Amino acid sequence: MSKYESIKQSAYNANMQLPKLGLVIFTFGNVSAADRAEGVFAIKPSGVPYEELSPEKMVIVDFDGKTVEGKLRPSSDTKTHAVLYKHWEKIGGIVHTHSTYATSWAQSQRDIPIFGTTHADHNTVDIPCAPPMSDKMIQGDYEYETGFQIMNCLQERSLSYEEIEMILVGNHAPFTWGKTPEKAVYNSAVLESVAHMALLTEQINPKAPRLKDALIKKHFERKHGPDSYYGQS
Repeated sequence: MSKYESIKQSAYNANMQLPKLGLVIFTFGNVSAADRAEGVFAIKPSGVPYEELSPEKMVIVDFDGKTVEGKLRPSSDTKTHAVLYKHWEKIGGIVHTHSTYATSWAQSQRDIPIFGTTHADHNTVDIPCAPPMSDKMIQGDYEYETGFQIMNCLQERSLSYEEIEMILVGNHAPFTWGKTPEKAVYNSAVLESVAHMALLTEQINPKAPRLKDALIKKHFERKHGPDSYYGQS
């Protein structure tokens, strides 16, 4: 038995949530699950339909993007995952999808404005859209550079990956992350829902104002603040 059975199972379970949540079709998207102690992550194999996946088909890759275990080719986005794991030491799961609404905002090269309390329950800022990649980066090691495209955007905006766990990659699609693969999947579903609501908000009222600061603070802190009271203790 492989010593990576646990993260293989975790990656498999998380990947299977994507079609169930309506976040992917066909072979779009992928989830990875990291083992920090071993310095590796398990990720979906490239181009394999979700109904054909199994824990055994998950590919084990190190944080330099090199395959450690597995007979199949890992996801084409593997190097992006590897870059983020290598530089962000407190994440344990990453999700990439081409979900309809979040991807539409990414293709529009627009941040998702914080219009309502659903958004504020999870983030205190607009969900950032990283600028499209430069030609030089595109012609280089594209998937590797995508990791830096994500990190550079957060750095330029003085945002921490621990505070905001989702981003849009301009002209591309969303990435989310979290301390666990389950949290990363949750974030992906939340992002898609918020993206959908933001689109409808602008259609209903093109001049809709951003949520006022007092409500942003109240809704975020009641879930995540030191005196949070949402849920059960």
